Amino acid sequence: MLAPCMPAIFLLSLLAAQSPAEAAKKLRVPLGLDAYMPIPEDNLLTPEKVSLGQRLFLDKRLSRDQSISCATCHEPDRAFTDAKAVAVGVFDRKGPRGTPTIVNRAYGKAFFWDGRIRTLEEQVLQPILAEKEMDITVEEVVARLKESDRDRREFQDVFGREINPVDLARALASYVRTILSGDSPYDRYINGDRNALSEQARRGLRIFRGKGNCTDCHLGPNLTDERFHNTGVAWRDGRFVDPGRYAVTQNERDRGKFKTPTLREIARTAPYMHDGSLARLEDVVKYYDRGGNRAPNLDSDLHPLNLKRDEKRALVVFLEALSGTIREGL
Repeated sequence: MLAPCMPAIFLLSLLAAQSPAEAAKKLRVPLGLDAYMPIPEDNLLTPEKVSLGQRLFLDKRLSRDQSISCATCHEPDRAFTDAKAVAVGVFDRKGPRGTPTIVNRAYGKAFFWDGRIRTLEEQVLQPILAEKEMDITVEEVVARLKESDRDRREFQDVFGREINPVDLARALASYVRTILSGDSPYDRYINGDRNALSEQARRGLRIFRGKGNCTDCHLGPNLTDERFHNTGVAWRDGRFVDPGRYAVTQNERDRGKFKTPTLREIARTAPYMHDGSLARLEDVVKYYDRGGNRAPNLDSDLHPLNLKRDEKRALVVFLEALSGTIREGL
């Protein structure tokens, strides 16, 4: 029997060697996801830390005018998005890009549409600092939290020290790591339940894997390669209206590239693309069917698909079958 004090990272390693169903059940990782969850050794998950992070995620004191929280843009009922084309922060300031879902970001290798951040611990603080989001310094947030007896006591209990920026980030990141989506009809189907997908959805899966060429970017348990692609979305009127990955790398070949989003919960996260320019899944399928906008350095995998109307519909039905069970917390 495993000792109760065994480090979580080691326990996860052992569980990963078991069957996906066994590991998912013990870790509460939904069916279909990788049972091995990468967790930094200096921020192991604990129920107390996750609970603190969840409370902070809902706390409007983390914004300049105390009008919004992390959950304002990442609404649980909308698969942790907000149904807006672009994010709206304090004082109704609009950002340049849409709010991406944060389900399964525990498995992420790069964060934000342009991949400018490498870890969740770094990522969770960026919206707090951003002028068009929460627009406040981390030091000001810490000062606000220190005014609360409850917050001082809870940080002391969880981390063994007074409130500070590093532990604020660790708590928020820990909670975000537990936001997981899986156990969709698609997952049940590929795990042996042949009735989990309708005949139309099964046809859509075949198109997804074959004629649609979708798996060139949307692959693996989280249905994303975590890489960057120029799909032409930012190319308008003969120019790139958003530099995308180029702003990070200053490499001209990265101009107009954006990170591949997960397709999990895709039916719940409209509108689509980094700028919310496509309103429905049907619009996304039509966009890729025509081969996207013919931008410079367009991804070589993009070309007209010439799907028939019933094939487009089948593909949408399959994408809808990627919505499953979302769970959070430990």
